[in-house]
Parts: sequence; structure tokens; C-alpha cells
Amino acid sequence: MKKYNMLTDSPGKSLFFFALPMILGNLFQQFYTTVDSIIVGQFVGEDALAAIGASYSLTTVFIMIAIGGGIGASVITSQYLGAGLHQRMKTSVYTALISFLSVSIVLGGIGLGLSGAILRGLNTPDNILADAMLYLRIYFLGLPFLFMYNILSSIFNALGNSRTPLYLLIFSSILNIVMDLALVKGFGLGIAGAAVATVLAQGLSAVISFMILMHTLKNFRESGEEAVLGDSPKRILFDIRMLGNMVKVAIPSMLQQSIVSIGMLLVQSVVNGFGSSVLAGYTAGMRIESICIVPMIASGNAVSTFTAQNLGAGAPDRVKRGYRAAVKMVACFAVIICLTLTLFHEEITRSFLDAGSGQAAFRTGNDYLSFIAFFFVCIGMKAITDGVLRGAGDVVVFTLANLLNLSIRVAFAFGFAPILGVQAVWIAVPIGWTSNFIISFIRYLSGKWSKKRLIQVQEP
Repeated sequence: MKKYNMLTDSPGKSLFFFALPMILGNLFQQFYTTVDSIIVGQFVGEDALAAIGASYSLTTVFIMIAIGGGIGASVITSQYLGAGLHQRMKTSVYTALISFLSVSIVLGGIGLGLSGAILRGLNTPDNILADAMLYLRIYFLGLPFLFMYNILSSIFNALGNSRTPLYLLIFSSILNIVMDLALVKGFGLGIAGAAVATVLAQGLSAVISFMILMHTLKNFRESGEEAVLGDSPKRILFDIRMLGNMVKVAIPSMLQQSIVSIGMLLVQSVVNGFGSSVLAGYTAGMRIESICIVPMIASGNAVSTFTAQNLGAGAPDRVKRGYRAAVKMVACFAVIICLTLTLFHEEITRSFLDAGSGQAAFRTGNDYLSFIAFFFVCIGMKAITDGVLRGAGDVVVFTLANLLNLSIRVAFAFGFAPILGVQAVWIAVPIGWTSNFIISFIRYLSGKWSKKRLIQVQEP
């Protein structure tokens, strides 16, 4: 496959072929988490699947925090790369790795200590509480590896290399599935085996990814512009000013990436109140939704990198061309997803549940998927519009739009669940997505994002 240059090649082609490995990689990531649920549901039972579902929204929040942090780092890295400042680009990478490794250790400790309290606070059914706590505690022990794996993937994307994360995700996914079958089915370790398989597979991938990144950075030499300036930072492992700029983008990016997961977490108590059978069906639907949003989120992340590199190179008009190409791209994805879910939602739901599962579980999964199928274009438009603002470092409106998205989803779910039942949880989803898009799109039309700049060619 030809490698397209985001600064010189056709915006549509460069975006698509940059996003494609990200989409495939994230699909593999979602694939093995889905297979994880299928294996547990088929070989352990409905309650075990519900226990993973009770844990899933919380674990996904932490992973999305990692992805958002990685995007914050990648915007700075991409802008330095676009400006041809390679030594500063390396410093931004080192700064990100040191900072987010420290954050991951702290978050892992917090999660390990509070997992039981959080699950009880979410009204997790008593019959699955012990399994859910066991899964979470194993997960949080391995959180630094899981966290850094996602940070490293974002950095590779910032360097214009979306293939290496794809290859590592394929490796990690296959290894995880093999270990799932061995530990869950072969050794009968149940939900603990599923958690251990995930931690070990992604932990090994994180180590390999780090080694490849260090080798990759050696190939970047001091650019001609840096030699002329004579003040490029060399062998600097940590820069507090760069960290400050990363944080400006990372915090709203964490929010944007984790909106879906935070929303799931906050409304988890609503779903839990309907019992473990409904929770099992909701878990199946939630897993499929997570797969379906992959091309949308990946397209948004590709637009973010495209925007950062081109603004770093002083080409805002090229960003607008890329945005128009991205609109066509997510529209095509939305049509494919809608047709697939409309035709096959029953078969998809049944693949998660064993023959002994109740009708409430099947009905919940089917209702979820048949409704949400028509609205993925909303999150696609939201993702690419947010991608432009994030890549430009225009974070204020971007943050407010995502907060509104979250607020609407939570308020609607809690307010209407007593009237509409569990359906209120997924009816709220497209309402939040659309509100977020409208606000971000108004900001995009203003053009103010194109005047933002997070880096300086000559730093004091």
C-alpha cells in the first residue's frame, strides 16, 4: 500500500489511507474484546457476561483517557513534524511518555482501591458483584501497560505511521483470543482468565511498541531549519512548556474520547436497576456499538493529525479540503453500518448469549441495535468536526460541546428511564451526538480555529 503524504498528496486519499490502518487496528481491538465477551457468555454463562458488562464501562473510561492523552501529545508532535522541527518533536514524544506513564500508575492505584466502591455505587446486582470486582482488580494491576500501549499508538499516528499500531493490534488481538480460549475454556479460570489474557496480550504489545518507537526516532535527524536556528533542543527528555501545551489539548481530548464511556458509566446504574438479564443484553448491544463507532472515531483522529500537520506547515485551506473529504467518508461508513445492523441485528445479539439466556436479554440487545443503527452518521460528523478543532488546539468550544453531549445523555437516561424503560439509555445517545456536532460545526464555520497555534518556530 502506497504511503500518502498529508502535506502534499490529495487530502481525500491521504486521509482515507491514513485512517484505514487505524480503523482496521481499532476493529481488531474491538474484535478481541467482543470475542472475549462471546467466549465468557458461551462457556461461563449469562451472569459472567453481565459481570464483564458491569466492568466494561469503567475500564473503557480509563482506556479512553489514555487515547485522549495520546491525542493531546500527538497534536503537538504532528505540528512539530509539519514544521520540520525534528528535535523538538522527539522531546515532545519523550515528555508524553514520561508524563502519561506516571499518570497511568496513579490511575491504576486509584482504580484498584476504589473498584469495589464504584461497582456498589453503580448498583451492580449482587449476583455478579464478586466476579465484576475480580475482573476489575486484575485489569487495574495491568493498567500501566494498557495505558502506554494506547499512548504509543497515538504517537505512531502523529508521526504519520498508522501501520505499525495496526500490526501490533493484530498480534495483540490474536494472542488475546488464543489466551482467552486457553484460560477460560481450557483451564476453566472463568472471568479471571479473560482479564489475565487481556493484560498479558496488551502488555507484551506495549513493550514491543516502545522498542519500535525508539528505533523509529533514531531515523529523524536535525532538520535544516533547526540547524539554521541553532537553538533546537537536543537530548532533552522532558519539557514542562511542551507538557503544558499537551495538557491544553489532552484534557478536552480525553473528554471527547471518553464521552461514550463516561456516559455508559454514569447510566450504568439505570441499566443495572433492570436486572442482570437486561444488563447482559445491553452488554451485547454496547459491544456492537463500540465496534460500529470505530471508523467514525478513527476518521476524527485522522482529521486531527491532518489538521495539526497542515496548520504546522501553514496550510489552513488544505484542512478545509480534507474536512469535506472526511464528510463523504463518514457518510459512506454510516450507510454500510446501518444496512448491516438492520439486516442482522438478531443474529448478532444471539452470538453473545447462550441457549439458556432469558428473553429479556435477547429483546434488550435487539432493541438497542435496531434503534441505534440509523444514527452513526451523527457521531461521524461530530468526530471529524471535533477532529479539526482538536488538531488546531482550539479547545474551549470543543470542550463545551462534549460536556453538553455528556450532560444530555445522562439527564435523558435518568429522567426518562422510569417512563420509557431501559430504551431511554440508547435513545439519549444520538441526541447527545447531534447536539455536540451542531456546536462544533458552528465553531468550524467561524474559521477561528485556523488562527490557533500551539508551537513556535523560535522558542525563547
